[in-house]
Amino acid sequence: MCHPSLAHALTAARRLSDLTRLRRVRDRIDREYAQPLDVEALARGEHLSAGQLSRQFRLAYGESPYAYLLTRRAERAAALLRRGDLSATEVCFAVGCSSLGTFSTRFTELVGVPPSTYRRRTTPATPGMPSCVAKQVTRPVRNRSARLAAYPG
Repeated sequence: MCHPSLAHALTAARRLSDLTRLRRVRDRIDREYAQPLDVEALARGEHLSAGQLSRQFRLAYGESPYAYLLTRRAERAAALLRRGDLSATEVCFAVGCSSLGTFSTRFTELVGVPPSTYRRRTTPATPGMPSCVAKQVTRPVRNRSARLAAYPG
């Protein structure tokens, strides 16, 4: 049997290794959000099963890899829509979505309004606003209604 301190050190090293893997997956999603990504491919890249990756990712980051990907796509879509020079359809394909209906549904779930409404409302509101401020203020957050209820007007 291992000495307790050795067992603790091995557990800590494994946890660090797992977090490093998860960080690589998250970084890959951040970089390649516009590419066709799926959990199986992400897991294979780190020599994990899709189930292992999903469980570990959710424990570390509070959402599944797929939900994180959708959030990144919505975040990038919001930035493109704020620019005002692309239609919702063009933005849909630019962020890696292949179905306008699915994109619109997911964007609405995350942001609270459909992409075309978001574009109409934010285009005149953000000119002159530093992009870092616009990004923070308009960042997609799951369950936005719960967040707004927690901080009433």
